[in-house]
Amino acid sequence: MTGSTVTQAATASAAPAGTDRHTSCTPSRAARELGVKRSEFDLAVHLGRIRTVPGDAGDGRRVGRDEIERIRSAEDFPRGFRSAVRVVGTTEGAALMEVTKARFTRLARLGLLVPVRFYVNRYRTVVWLYLADELHQFAADGRNARLLKGRTPEGLRGQLDEGLDLRPRNWRGRDLGCLLRQADDPWARAAAVASLLDTAEVPEVVTDPYERSHLRRFRPVRQLSGSPGSPAAQLAEEIMTAADPDEIEWLRADLADAVATARRQCSAPRPAALTGPARPEFEHEQQKPRHDPREPGHHPHRPEHHLHGPEHHLHEPEHHRHGPEHHSREPRHEAAANGRFLGLLGRLRRRGI
Repeated sequence: MTGSTVTQAATASAAPAGTDRHTSCTPSRAARELGVKRSEFDLAVHLGRIRTVPGDAGDGRRVGRDEIERIRSAEDFPRGFRSAVRVVGTTEGAALMEVTKARFTRLARLGLLVPVRFYVNRYRTVVWLYLADELHQFAADGRNARLLKGRTPEGLRGQLDEGLDLRPRNWRGRDLGCLLRQADDPWARAAAVASLLDTAEVPEVVTDPYERSHLRRFRPVRQLSGSPGSPAAQLAEEIMTAADPDEIEWLRADLADAVATARRQCSAPRPAALTGPARPEFEHEQQKPRHDPREPGHHPHRPEHHLHGPEHHLHEPEHHRHGPEHHSREPRHEAAANGRFLGLLGRLRRRGI
């Protein structure tokens, strides 16, 4: 990478945690004010050529007005800015280096040319993009002359014959470096490393579920080719995920170190401690004291659908409608009337009537 690259670590130490909206603007606004394409602006941020700061309301990153003025004040702006972020594909890159497309592809597969971007076209073919500035430098370096002309050295040819292709791995390494430069939080740095691992690998390294949940909050958002779940998106996911055993082990070790560092600086949030044992609400309902059916005032429970209207009494057995409780609650005047009637009947019987 050429030019003066400003790392995000320097930005984090120099910029405040929150940024005043009057002294900063959104990336879209900054790109318009600089008169460059949004894709050019985003790549410059990714490469660390434009400093950004976190917003004061969690609304994404912003660009300070002083940073816009710094970029504008460059003598070769905007030509130099656009030249630094210009990307080319295989055909244009080969022409720029004055080599054949086949040789250019071999150099890229050997890891000598590192892609900065990629996308999957409609034919499900991966299209790799390179910084034109870096290709210029590689071609101008006299030490690379033997790689640009003549036969490829025997050892390198053997690796190519075995199927060596370092383009995906080199892209992942470069992308991780860019993500780490933009990370302002130790958990964001750990999440950047975790984003290159398969989802099954992360729980083996980060065993605490609360820490894994916290990592997901900081997981970088990447633009995939095609709609989610499509073959193009699946192919892009494969490229974004570490595949070589040594690369996986390296990333796992880095993730463990990054999480340990983040844990020391700021532990992952956990649910507030409870004063008593945590029980779901339905368990509290089940623990309510139960009444003995023999105790006074006990009412048998009935399903809710039996309480919708009076028609449920039509087919209810007699002993359900008039149980012991029904008689024990008979009105007093009815009981007195029954007593007087039985007394009169007894006197008439004694008189022989």
